[in-house]
Amino acid sequence: MKKFAVIILLGILGLIFIAAVPASTNVFKNKKGNSEKNLSSDNKEIKKEFQVKAGGKLNFDLKSGASITAEGWDKELVSVEVQLSGRDADNVEFEFSQSGNDVKVESDYKEKSKHNSTNIKVLVMMPRKYNIEFTTTGGSINLKKAEGEFEGTTMGGAISMSDLKGTAKMKTMGGSINVERCDLDGKVETMGGSIDVDDLIGTLDLSTMGGSIKQNNVRGRNNSSGKEITISTMGGSIEVDQAMNGAKVKTMGGPITINKAAKFIDAETMGGNIEVKEINGWIKAKTMGGDVNVKMVGNPNEGKRDVSLQSMGGDITLTVPEGLSMDIEIEIAYAKDKKVKSDDEFNKLKIVSDFPVKEERTKEWDNSKGSPRKYVYGTGTINGGKNKIKIKTINGNVYLKKS
Repeated sequence: MKKFAVIILLGILGLIFIAAVPASTNVFKNKKGNSEKNLSSDNKEIKKEFQVKAGGKLNFDLKSGASITAEGWDKELVSVEVQLSGRDADNVEFEFSQSGNDVKVESDYKEKSKHNSTNIKVLVMMPRKYNIEFTTTGGSINLKKAEGEFEGTTMGGAISMSDLKGTAKMKTMGGSINVERCDLDGKVETMGGSIDVDDLIGTLDLSTMGGSIKQNNVRGRNNSSGKEITISTMGGSIEVDQAMNGAKVKTMGGPITINKAAKFIDAETMGGNIEVKEINGWIKAKTMGGDVNVKMVGNPNEGKRDVSLQSMGGDITLTVPEGLSMDIEIEIAYAKDKKVKSDDEFNKLKIVSDFPVKEERTKEWDNSKGSPRKYVYGTGTINGGKNKIKIKTINGNVYLKKS
């Protein structure tokens, strides 16, 4: 009898022990197939699905921060998967809502702290024609294979866009931006990172506070006048493959290279060479320290073809079509320290021109600019003098060539 009682007692204790041990995975599902899994104490997974029509909007307001990957597919369904890990994964709360064809995803910490430690990923599949708007306090953004309006800000993380069509207005406070195989208009900007655009149709303005900018195979749409390219960086090189509707580019420090452009170019760098391999239109280019090399192409009798080139320390080379009508003004300043006045070095500076240019050299030193200077001036009127050609440099040579 005592033995039987002991067996019963051990059985009861065993059941109590089993009940007290948590399951490794708890799954809760509703009627729509949505689920939430607690994979472990610091891992969590949430899945939600929403029946929608094309043309709706997916809105993210992620106060907890999270990286977002969104991709279009051939279903009238928005599928959202949230993956949470880290010490404070259980402290993150997500809310999902639907209004018509629009879906909203929100997140925040249940208890605010300056030392929350989480890693959050949001993976989304959505109809191909769908719009996205996002705000996240930190995390990368990856959008692909979709058509619509794409707008948002991340406080820190890279932005990647591929195979998109529509308009974009996107910003990261710190991270690189990469655009591939897109048909987009709008603007993208980063407060600190490089921008790389490859195979783009449309006009996408680019801006970075610190990093290089590179465009390759960028072109306008057929039968569309489009608008000019606008690119700016606070520090880094700029490379533009094509700018057939004009380009305005500026960097606070770095070289500028433009392979092919039409209508106009307005380029400025605080330090670096400027090279324009082909411009069918007018150009204004200025560098505080570097060489300038420009080649004008196209019919010399069509459109505005004024030229203004300036360097604070470098050679300037301009190549123009033979029949271009020009009013030429060239100025070379020889500037040295107040204690150094060398006529020999001054006499080495030169204007080399394939066109008739009258050259004059000053004899006296000009002290009105802070440091003593002498000048070489070149003037000429070619084919009626319709287009103004102004070239200025300091301590450099000027080459005016005929193509």
